[in-house]
Amino acid sequence: MSASKFAFPRYNTSTLTSTNTASATLNKWLRSEGFGRYTMHSFRHSLRDRLRCVACPSEITDQIGRWSNKTVGQSYGNGFRLCDLNKWMQRLVSNLA
Repeated sequence: MSASKFAFPRYNTSTLTSTNTASATLNKWLRSEGFGRYTMHSFRHSLRDRLRCVACPSEITDQIGRWSNKTVGQSYGNGFRLCDLNKWMQRLVSNLA
């Protein structure tokens, strides 16, 4: 198995991510596991709502959920560090308990 920076490398090339195929595959898996009324679309909405509940800044929320940038300036640089994104995800998880 080769190392990849992607969680699901088969849906990625060096320049393109096949998001529709990945989403359809994940939706199929959700149905097969008995979660038929849920979709990846609903998961993304829940993720945004839950990050909002812990007062996560919108730029960090957008990077975690991979939502598109609203301004050109948001695309400059390398984005937030993984440890900073993890901090907000940990807050989200703690808030669920």
